Parts: sequence; structure tokens; C-alpha cells
Amino acid sequence: MRKVYVVGLGPGGSRYLTEEARAALAAADVLCGYTVYVDLVAPLYPEKETYTTPMTREIDRCRWALETARSGRTVAMVCSGDAGVYGMASPVLELSQDYPEVEVEVVAGITAALSGGAVLGAPLGHDFCVISLSDLLTPWEVIEKRLECAAAGDFAVCLYNPCSKKRKDHLRRACEILLRTRSGDTVCGWVKNIGREEQCCKVLTLSELPEEELDMFTTVFIGSSQTKDLADRMVTPRGYKKA
Repeated sequence: MRKVYVVGLGPGGSRYLTEEARAALAAADVLCGYTVYVDLVAPLYPEKETYTTPMTREIDRCRWALETARSGRTVAMVCSGDAGVYGMASPVLELSQDYPEVEVEVVAGITAALSGGAVLGAPLGHDFCVISLSDLLTPWEVIEKRLECAAAGDFAVCLYNPCSKKRKDHLRRACEILLRTRSGDTVCGWVKNIGREEQCCKVLTLSELPEEELDMFTTVFIGSSQTKDLADRMVTPRGYKKA
């Protein structure tokens, strides 16, 4: 069988794997992915071969997976969260046009917007946007425009990749953009290391958010004008009752 499964692992830990993800991992001959993500599931399948590459080698990894599948071995390309949300599904599918004999199946996972949102309560109970603050692949000018539009539309906003060692000021800059049209009292929250032993979270306001020490393992939630802090639970009303 010439097949690549692109598998979303969720936030980490075997309890977050869907049954579909488990079946795909079990069917694969080789587990492939970024080292950190392969390490999350390799202990569950000690008999399987693994192939890993460091960050920034994503395209090489995708080509290896497709080449290996073309040779007749089934490959599971793993990534955190959902394979189609800032994951590996899109590059694998793009490159697969050069490998028409290889079947690609995308296996959904639990993305950080959902797993982190559950920790905080219900921050995404109504319309929302997901925006990555990483400018490695997206110019900051584009990110800024998307933040402005999300703020103007009064969407709840989920921010991926809020900070890193090289991008320490991106979250602060994002907050400054949102504060142009949104109250400093807007309810916000963050969750770090979702689904792992080090998991921690906090509910706070938009004016307080820029001072937080966060990292790439943190997902940030910024409420809409309707979002409430209910006993340290971040809740955006679904809208069944009019305010």
C-alpha cells in the first residue's frame, strides 16, 4: 500500500489521541515528524521505525514521507494539534501532486484553540478568529492587518505562537493593535503546555496581557466585547439570550 497518513496528535499525551489517529498510527510502518512530536507517540509503538527532522526541515520531511510511501511502506506523518491547522497536511498535499501513486489521508486532531479553550472554559463560544503571531512564513504587515480586522469585527481571538526567544515583543505589539478598538478590560486568558504535566493557565484582562511572560508552548485567548470572567472561567456567550 502506498499511503501517507497525516496525523494530528492533539496537545500531547495518549488520552488526547482520537480512535482514528490510533488506527492510523497502528497501520503505519514508519512514524515520521518533528522530533518532539514523534517522541510523544513513539513509546506507544516501540516496534515501529521512526524518522525525525528538526524544525525548519518540514519540506524535506514531507518529501521523505512521500518517497517512502512510494516505495511501498505506509507512513504516518505526525504533528501536534490538528494536521490541517498550522500542521503538515497542506505541505504534504501540495507535494503529493508529484506522487500521484501515493494516497494521502488527513487524520484530524484536537487543535490548541479547542483543547486550550476547554481548560479556560468557553472562550470561543461564538464567532472567533485564529491568528498566528509567527512571522517566519507570514509578513508582520499581514498579521497586523488580520488583527485589525478581527478587532473591528469584535471576534474572540485565539493567538498561536505568541512569543519566542527571537520574537519577544510580538504579543505586546498585537495587544497594542487590539487596544486601539477594544477595551483594556476585555477578558483574556492563556494556557501553557496544554494537556501536559506542566499545564497552567490564567484569566486576566487585555491591559494586563502584554506584561505576561509567555512562550511558544502557550495559546492566548482574547475575548470579544461579550466575553465574561465567571469565577476565573472565560466564557463567550453563545447568544441564546440577548444581553
